[in-house]
Parts: sequence; C-alpha cells; structure tokens
Amino acid sequence: MSDFYQNGVVTVLHRLGQPNTEQLEQELERYAKTTPIALVLPSLYAELERPALKRIVEILSDVRYINEIVISLDHASALEFRLAKQFFSQLPQRVRVIWNDGARIQAILNVLVSHEIDIGHQGKGRGCWTAYGYVLARGQSQVIALHDCDIVSYDRQYLARLCYPIANPNLAYEFCKGYYSRVTDRMHGRVTRLFITPLIRSLQLLVGPHPLLSFLDSFRYPLAGEFAMVRDLAWINRIPGDWGLEVGMLAEVYRNCALRRICQADIADAYEHKHQTLSTHNPDAGLLKMCVDITKSLFRNLASEGLVLSESTLKTLRATYLQAAQEAISRYENDAAINSLRFDRREERRAVEVVLR
Repeated sequence: MSDFYQNGVVTVLHRLGQPNTEQLEQELERYAKTTPIALVLPSLYAELERPALKRIVEILSDVRYINEIVISLDHASALEFRLAKQFFSQLPQRVRVIWNDGARIQAILNVLVSHEIDIGHQGKGRGCWTAYGYVLARGQSQVIALHDCDIVSYDRQYLARLCYPIANPNLAYEFCKGYYSRVTDRMHGRVTRLFITPLIRSLQLLVGPHPLLSFLDSFRYPLAGEFAMVRDLAWINRIPGDWGLEVGMLAEVYRNCALRRICQADIADAYEHKHQTLSTHNPDAGLLKMCVDITKSLFRNLASEGLVLSESTLKTLRATYLQAAQEAISRYENDAAINSLRFDRREERRAVEVVLR
C-alpha cells in the first residue's frame, strides 16, 4: 500500500518504499536468540499436492530465525500422514506434524468431550488450537506466528514482516495482524469488501458507536489468515473452531490485550491464494458458509459485550447492509476503473444477494 495514513484505533505498519527484507531477517535472527519464534501451519493433506505449499516449504528452508514449525494436518489417512512427515522433513528447523485424524489426537479430544469441554468441529480453528497447545506445552517459543498453506504468491517478506513487530522488543507489540491487497487483473477478497466491512459499518449506524465495532473496523483486512502473537496472549485467547476464526480471534485480542499493544502490518504488495467458490445454494460450503460463520461469531461477541440485537434490529440491519454493500460496489467499480482492472458488477451484486438470503 502506498499511503501512510493511520486509520482507526489500531496502529498500521505500512509497506513504504522498497523494504529491506534481508535486514529484517538479520534483526529477527538476533531477536530470536532471546525470543524464540514458532510457526504454526494449519494444512489439509490436499495442500501437499499443490504447488503453493511446495514453494512455501522451499522458502522456509532458508529462514533461520524460526525456532520450530508445527504443522496441524487435517483430513489425512495413516499413509498420507507418513507422506506428510516425509514431505516436511526437508525443513532444517525442528518440525512436528500433528495428525488430527490419528488415534492419539482423537483419544485426547474424546477425553475433553467426556469432561464436557467444547472442542468445536474439525477445521482450521480446532487445528490451530491443537497446534497452539503443543507449542505452549513445550514452552520453547516466546512468539507464535501463523499463516495458511495455500499462498500462491508466498515469499520471504510475508513471514518476516509478520513476526518483526512482535519479536522486536523495542516495538513492544503483543499481537500483529497481517494485511495486503488482493488484486490480480481484478479485485478479490469479496467477503471482506462486500460483506464484513459493510456489515460492521451498518451495525455502527444502527447501534451507535461501540468499542468492539470500532476496533474491528480499524483493520484493513480483518479476515486475513496471518497473525502473530506473544505466548502469554496465546495462553488466554479462546480460538473459534469454524470460519469465524479470524473475527473471533480479533474479539479475543480486543478483550485480552491493550490497544497500544496491537498492530496490523502490510506484509506484501500482492497476495494470491486458493479462491473459494460462492456456493450460491449451499450454506454449508464455500463463501456462503464463511459468511454464516463470521456472522455468528460477530453476533456472539457483540452479545457478550452486552449489545442486544432484537428481531426488529436484525430486520432493519438487512436493509441497512444492502444499502452499504451497494455503495461499496459502486466505490470498488470506480476504483477498478482508474486502475484498469476488470470488474463484473453483476457478479458483485450476485454475491451480495446470496448473503442476504
């Protein structure tokens, strides 16, 4: 991003000029001697067969400031688990693969269920929770970073810029959220552009100023899957087990961390990953499932803050959101025009209509 404007209540660490990634890595290697860094990678086995993860592993092989890497592996058979261990064995760091479908992990989860502890559904959220638990139990890392395994455009600056604000003791941040632009020949990030941001701003119009809504609205890409935090914060944060992970995590950070200890960092000039389908008629799949889970997480967290969302308020919210989303479409269409990007207004409107069903 080319601007240096500080918007909202959360500090923005911009990507200005030509950042020196090599210098950041050298500093991180020095900081990591006293503040070891762990990297958590939630992954489906299917990602191992795609080029994105192969590139990520190749780049991580040259990263010297990471103390340990924990892969939380989902939807894998016994054979696929063995293949995954072999695949990640090329990494020089201390690597552990958690087989979430394996008998040992399932036995642990069953014990928790028997004690009426809600473990959520299998997915990225629970996979992250399991991996965080392992890192915390070992007690060998002071900082925990996390990013997805489907980042096609991955390079060294992503991880360095994500970890630097937390690992650098002079900055004194406890949580860093990554952000970036989602642009190829067109704009991506529909759920952020057309759903979560218009929804949050519609709620602000209806209920008035609210600290949690202002906090969430301060993030440039609230649904980014990349974040880093200090170990003590990871201990006390509750992790949602569905697509509401990103919003739920931000709500936990809002409750457990001082605002001056929270930042968001521009980690890349371009970001490309596996795209989700819209899933027009199936609320249990694709982007529609994501929107449902995000809405549930947002409403739960607002309720926990004492905000009452009555039936009449929710009915009004539909109309308010529709107006906000339509205005957003017009803005992004103009943005696309001045940047010579493709823009399908019909598809954008269809995405909004699907969410409103």
